[in-house]
Amino acid sequence: MSDSTVVTTPKAPMRKRMGLDKANTQKWIFLFIAIVPPFGGYLLFTLFPNILSVYYALLNWDGFTDATFVGLSNFVTAFQDQYVWRALTHNLILMITVPFFVIIISLILAYLITNKSYKENKLLKILFFFPNVLSTVVVALLWAFIYDGSYGLLNGLLKFIGIDTGNFYWLGNENTALASIIPAWVWGGVGLYVIIFANAMLAIPKSLYEAAILEGAGHMTRLFKITMPLVTPIIRVSALFLVVGTMKGFEIILIMTNGGPFGSTDVIGLYMFNLAFGVEYRNYGYASAVGMILFVILVTAKLLIDKFVPNKGYEY
Repeated sequence: MSDSTVVTTPKAPMRKRMGLDKANTQKWIFLFIAIVPPFGGYLLFTLFPNILSVYYALLNWDGFTDATFVGLSNFVTAFQDQYVWRALTHNLILMITVPFFVIIISLILAYLITNKSYKENKLLKILFFFPNVLSTVVVALLWAFIYDGSYGLLNGLLKFIGIDTGNFYWLGNENTALASIIPAWVWGGVGLYVIIFANAMLAIPKSLYEAAILEGAGHMTRLFKITMPLVTPIIRVSALFLVVGTMKGFEIILIMTNGGPFGSTDVIGLYMFNLAFGVEYRNYGYASAVGMILFVILVTAKLLIDKFVPNKGYEY
């Protein structure tokens, strides 16, 4: 027999190291594919245009011809523009009324769905959510037909109960046009928040309601003393989305009234749109300045919601 010994190299640690290297490589490839394209799209199509709008706000430019640098002149003009203030007033009315009614109605409907054993609960959820399936164009046209003076549903119902409006066109009157848009906006937004609030309420332990029932608490007491405090963080986020949506949104107004009659439904988003792309104005620089003012208002609204709407949750 030979006294020489055979030295063998350990292969298991090497395989393990190679497996770890391969796993790390796959992880970084996955992170690159998952993060870089969306982030690149955000930079290219969202962040970069917004930063560019700050520069455009300092120009006198129609979007086609050579631009002229005017500094802060567009902002000075915007603060002196009576149409900007009129549009902001309408935005303020919508910002107060639409989120308020959407949240209150959604909370009540969600509470009834989750705490009442109706046989039709599943069907009701579908019916409540149905307006959110429709596009803004369909919702706007639907409500425009409802408010029509000649054959609208609203005038027909009023006539049925003995109130003759005389073919009154609700969207064609300065005194009723803005108020008529609010129900359409609320109807189109309630369904989504009913589902959101209902899912949040289902996470609340039933024992809390059972204890409240034993103490003699009614439905309204349970809603305001148990349900609403426990879903306050959800309400806070919903209020933020609704406020931002009513400040930025103008599509439903564009279709229903186009800001009329006589500017009685004009909002800052629609005014900015007409400044940039309207046939009469074509002032892209001034529209960008108005957009910057809208941005400041949205940031301020967000800070106010953070300050006055509590963000604390409750443990149960």
